[in-house]
Amino acid sequence: MKMTAAGDAMIFRRLPGAYPGFEDVRDFIARGDMRFCNLETTVHRYETFAAAVSGGSWFCAPPEVLEDMRAFGFNALSAANNHAMDYSHAGLLKTLAYIRGAGFVCAGTGATLAEAAAPAYLDTLQGRFALIGACSTFHPDAMAGQQTRAMPGRPGLNGVRHRTVYRLPEAHLRALREIADAVMVNAETDIVRAEGYAPPIPENEAAFGDLRFEQADAPGRRTCVHEADMRRVEKSIREARFMADYVVVAMHAHEARARSKEEPAAFCEEFARRCIDAGAHAVIGTGPHLLRPIEIYRGCPIFYSLGDFILQLETIERAPADMYEKQGMTGQEGLDALFDARSGGGKRGLYYSRVMFESVVPFWEAENGVLTRLELLPVELGFGLPRSTGGWPRPAPSSGILERLAAMSAPYGTKIRVRDGVGTVEL
Repeated sequence: MKMTAAGDAMIFRRLPGAYPGFEDVRDFIARGDMRFCNLETTVHRYETFAAAVSGGSWFCAPPEVLEDMRAFGFNALSAANNHAMDYSHAGLLKTLAYIRGAGFVCAGTGATLAEAAAPAYLDTLQGRFALIGACSTFHPDAMAGQQTRAMPGRPGLNGVRHRTVYRLPEAHLRALREIADAVMVNAETDIVRAEGYAPPIPENEAAFGDLRFEQADAPGRRTCVHEADMRRVEKSIREARFMADYVVVAMHAHEARARSKEEPAAFCEEFARRCIDAGAHAVIGTGPHLLRPIEIYRGCPIFYSLGDFILQLETIERAPADMYEKQGMTGQEGLDALFDARSGGGKRGLYYSRVMFESVVPFWEAENGVLTRLELLPVELGFGLPRSTGGWPRPAPSSGILERLAAMSAPYGTKIRVRDGVGTVEL
């Protein structure tokens, strides 16, 4: 069975045609039976209002961009990402309707939590693929709700929450408690705990607002996946293994281990490996808008992030007042002024960092679920080109992308050999 995959498609404009490099990327993607991409936008015609919070910007694309995703060759999408609810529940449901109407297999969002968590299936002549979508970076309101005997479910995404606990030596922990008491940062939650509406804090831990600290020999931080959310994903994997020949989990996660965005958070590693342990054959990470390492775990590929595949961040057609207010503006200004304010005059943000325009498209083969071949096509999205023409992927054989990916993947035991502009993972 053969697969190709791409990272985040922040697509808001129509494909102008076969631009230089398009056919090479399209033909590489076409090698897969299942051809996956994360669609990081809502899809509709602004028929609904914007949500009060968003994934950063408020993303919306015309339904015709799905024809362009098809032109690249994709046949499977994940809609579970931090922009899924940019236009509230109605925007999510309209997006799903347009995606399904265009004939794509899609996973990760739904009218209920059960629908959002369910595997989506793609039948090919080589066998049946299953796709499960999940997301760890989201506002709590974006998570889908479970239907019960008495209540309907709630539209949203298949959320995978995580717990972060900071570690401090005993003396620092004691000082933190004293500061918390002095400024009364925990006053309201202390009342809630005293009334029995929240569990007590263990003796070896301390709270500082929403942050939790535990006693340790040295300062640090640990993250772990939410157990109930993990079990829900594992249940979907088991069901998918029964129904399909090859199971893919797509995980959208921005969270980093420390100050480097290239290092996945510890819970991301835990999540991916537990997915493989539960029976998944591959885990595809997206989210941080740059490349993260590749790990081969128990003969299965884990891509911690494939980076951006299409990046048209500053060409959205509309923005709600909330987006202007975040920049201290009134909402009467133009989009040029809005993006100029946010980027500091073109000096910061995703659109002004070269690594955000660098990605890879992997192609791999598996026999009886075991990886037998993995190739990597480096692509570049036109960094420095005008907004009107940049953001589309094209091969970048001499860019150093593969060498950088090889260096960050080496600590995971992954060896990438670069030859003739293509990377090959040594298995």
